[in-house]
Amino acid sequence: MCIHWVHSASMKDAGLRIRVQRDLREKFLEVCRAQDKPAAQVLREFMREYVIEHEAQLPDPGDASDRAVPENSKTGNGQG
Repeated sequence: MCIHWVHSASMKDAGLRIRVQRDLREKFLEVCRAQDKPAAQVLREFMREYVIEHEAQLPDPGDASDRAVPENSKTGNGQG
């Protein structure tokens, strides 16, 4: 999958470009049309719900125990 972010300092919103299988894209668009919803709206709704459901699992930025320890510092002698 290939993801491209598009953002401008003068823009309030940012764009997201992803690569998906053609068949999945066509089926997704077909379902969106059947529900009379723009595909972008459906994706934004999914993203909001996903963030709400999973954001509690994010590490606390102030918690040092969640930070990765460099491989060479685990033994204290730099030998790994």
